[in-house]
Amino acid sequence: MYRDHTVGVVVPAYNEARFVGDVIETVPAYVDRIYAVDDGSTDDTWEEIKRSARRINATDNGVDERFDQRVVPIQHGSNRGVGGAIKTGYERARDDRIDVTAVMGGDGQMRAGELQVVLDPIVEDRADYVKGNRLARPATRADMPRFRLFGNRLLSAFTRVASGYWGIGDPQNGYTAISLAALDAVAIEDMYEFYGYCNDLLVKLNVEGMRVADVPRCCNYADEESHIRYSTYIPRVSWMLGRNFCWRLREQYLRKEPGLTGTGYGLGILTAGFGAVLAAIEAITGGPRSRGVTNALRGVLAGLLLFAAAAALEHRANDDLSVQVDCRPIGMPEPAGEHGRDRPAEDGTPLGAENADPRPTDD
Repeated sequence: MYRDHTVGVVVPAYNEARFVGDVIETVPAYVDRIYAVDDGSTDDTWEEIKRSARRINATDNGVDERFDQRVVPIQHGSNRGVGGAIKTGYERARDDRIDVTAVMGGDGQMRAGELQVVLDPIVEDRADYVKGNRLARPATRADMPRFRLFGNRLLSAFTRVASGYWGIGDPQNGYTAISLAALDAVAIEDMYEFYGYCNDLLVKLNVEGMRVADVPRCCNYADEESHIRYSTYIPRVSWMLGRNFCWRLREQYLRKEPGLTGTGYGLGILTAGFGAVLAAIEAITGGPRSRGVTNALRGVLAGLLLFAAAAALEHRANDDLSVQVDCRPIGMPEPAGEHGRDRPAEDGTPLGAENADPRPTDD
């Protein structure tokens, strides 16, 4: 247990035979259950998971008598995507009534010694969901490649609108932890299974009034090739967020909390949409410079202003749902002498040793 809370870790892995065994082996001792999910790999990932599970379960079944094995190997018959693997782990953790569930990628990007940073805000009842944020501070985003920074900022803006969490950033970040209360509240079984699972989950969390905390983390890029292709990723996730935004408006402002914000959003969308259609018709029938096009575009502008006013109202109302955690950024080496650099971490490694791993630390 960690500070009187049971802790689970989901380890999603797809073709990570080189790293997944090490990830499982280095999960801190206070973690009660490790849900190692092979997402339909075509290499020896499943064999590595089973090998590590046999070794650990033979000697360490955790501290909670409810759990007969510490490592739970799970295999998907086919590849479902990282969101699908995490969803499977979340569902098992929810069934096991784990208090806090974190995610550690099977590629070794999340260092075991940093797990406490995402657990603490939940354990201290400051948040229901915690995520890393590479955009939190200028120093932590300085090394992010320009094309990634542009794509991240674009999806951050879309996600803020879709989710209603106006104070969060870097929604694609995979360093996360979630409370049992949040897993119980949201429809995890409906979670998006493509890379945009994290954006989709934020929308679901907001509908249930869950608090989301951002913790700063560093950007450490080597010469790795990202699995994400922004040319397809951004359009696909943006379309998903558009659908989710409409769903959120229906759930929050038609069914739960009818009011001025929902009315503003609805009128803004209808007015802007009607103006855009009318402008297109006028441009075709009367020419692009006709007075009808000008008047229709004024309608679009009026709709956008209504939408912006509704967003401002929502931003103010939801301000307490976005929590900023002030701490040393994840991935930043601890200065020598600070808090006793040579003091062992809870996973048995010296503080700062986890930062010596030369492998890339970002998705």
